Amino acid sequence: MTDALRKGTRVSGADRSELASQLRRRYDEGESIRSLAAATGRSYGFVHRLLSEAGVELRGRGGATRKA
Repeated sequence: MTDALRKGTRVSGADRSELASQLRRRYDEGESIRSLAAATGRSYGFVHRLLSEAGVELRGRGGATRKA
């Protein structure tokens, strides 16, 4: 990870686009937002926002569903 992408630094421009494309690819391969956040040292909200900005269709939360 480059110095520009360290935790707590602002990510913009080409670095932001590059990070968004990497996260999009990993998310599309099945990784969760929480695991992506942990791997990059960023918050869940940051990763969620970046994926949304990249046009990713986010998956549902999953888990058990309630019966009617």
